[in-house]
Amino acid sequence: MSFLIRFYNFASHKENIYTIMSTSKHPKGLYLVFATSTAERFSYYGMRAIFILFLTQALLFDKEHAASIYGSYTGLVYLTPLIGGYIADKYWGIRRSVFWGAMMMAIGQFLMFFSASMLDTKELSHWLMYGGLTFLILGNGCFKPTVSSLVGQLYEPGDRRLDSAYTIFFYMGVNVGSFFAPLVCGYFGETGDPNDFKWGFLIAAIVTVFTVILFETQKSKYLIGPDGKPLGIIPDAKREQPKEHKTVQQTAIDKDKKMRNNLLLGALTIALALFFYWCFGNDWVSIGIFTACIVFPVSILLDGSLTKIERDRIFVIYIIAFFVIFFWAAYEQAGASLTLFAAEQTDRTILGWEMPASWIQSFNPFFVVILAAIMPSVWGALNKRGMEPASPTKQAIGLLLLSLGYLVICFGVKDVQPGVKVSLIWLTGLYFIHTMGEIALSPIGLSMVNKLTPVRFASLMMGIWYLSTSTANKFAGTLGGLYPEDGKVKSILGYQIATMYDFFMLFVIMSGVASLILFLLSKKLQKMMHGVE
Repeated sequence: MSFLIRFYNFASHKENIYTIMSTSKHPKGLYLVFATSTAERFSYYGMRAIFILFLTQALLFDKEHAASIYGSYTGLVYLTPLIGGYIADKYWGIRRSVFWGAMMMAIGQFLMFFSASMLDTKELSHWLMYGGLTFLILGNGCFKPTVSSLVGQLYEPGDRRLDSAYTIFFYMGVNVGSFFAPLVCGYFGETGDPNDFKWGFLIAAIVTVFTVILFETQKSKYLIGPDGKPLGIIPDAKREQPKEHKTVQQTAIDKDKKMRNNLLLGALTIALALFFYWCFGNDWVSIGIFTACIVFPVSILLDGSLTKIERDRIFVIYIIAFFVIFFWAAYEQAGASLTLFAAEQTDRTILGWEMPASWIQSFNPFFVVILAAIMPSVWGALNKRGMEPASPTKQAIGLLLLSLGYLVICFGVKDVQPGVKVSLIWLTGLYFIHTMGEIALSPIGLSMVNKLTPVRFASLMMGIWYLSTSTANKFAGTLGGLYPEDGKVKSILGYQIATMYDFFMLFVIMSGVASLILFLLSKKLQKMMHGVE
């Protein structure tokens, strides 16, 4: 998602992308980062494309349990970069973090391959799968927050080529990887034979190994800063920083405040953990993610240096982050319930050939490439007429589009009898509208966080924004568990789900209500932004 903010900012400029590309030579290190990020995204999205199908068709988990595992995995994928980024900044440095992150992800993919190779030994296969997910989560935590930061370090501050570096190379790297991964891993892994899932995981593992080899063999040659010094060796925290001189009295006051805040946060953590334990039982992933999504934001509000204006702006971020949870919880059904729907109830036959269900996950990156070039022009045209919506309103528009996407597929499944498959056009329409919603919400949200956050909290606030995505992904797994199954009537907050129409209407209502409330709050939020557009 972070690549979208760079694309939005850059595409809004008057300069033509291709003119800048042709007249400004980029550092060679950028091409290494591009290749590395492409390979890593291929590995992630290739595994994700077939994961829910592997859980339900090979390991024979019921859909509710499979969706819970999927939600825990994707939720932790967005949580661990908070920890990995801290380790990279303070101890390892970028190079070591990228190497060990990629190594752990490679081990994780190979464990997934071995899990899929030992389906006859049920218990061992399950443990190998859980081990594989653990290594993938930890590896992603080290890799994700560090490799992208290399891009900015390749350029001098203020270098006009930096925007095009992110928007063309890094942006394209992510989308090339996420577009081709489902096609390749799905082709070899989703054949109708559960034993073939292993080939999809093996391809993802091989690509991850290629990432390690590529990065390790080329980093010394190409990862050179504009000053000619190697990048990513010394952790950022160990670079020479100017020391702030404080009086003894001020130091004592700061120490007391820090102790008080730590005690408050500790008490809050324990109280929330006990509350969520009461809610979720032994689901420690849910307990950890939902506790963190409250404790980290509170930690910033306890900082005594915040002015009233800064506090108001931070509250705006928190309020919108809350609504963003509902967006991503519905949007991330792409890898879970929507993939199950594609496999079981969508007619994917084209001219006598049946498209693998996992291939449909390539629709989103394809539409992103098309629409991300158009949407900034739309906002620009509205701006010239004085009609461009404020950031909170754009977020509400994104939620509304999400609701409309699910409403479209509701028309497709309404009154359809069990066993009857619907046309592929319904899922295609859903993904197209959802991509419009993503581009309206995601880059605008990230840009808003950058503009509203005090500089001293910039990294932590971006981490908190992604923590809302972690929460959303775990919530997505919970909602995906409501996917209808024969003979079962499921419910949430009294709303009963027996058919696919009932299931998709849940997301229409959830995102529609969230959009309406955010629309109503927009004027108030604009005032709390204190002039920031």
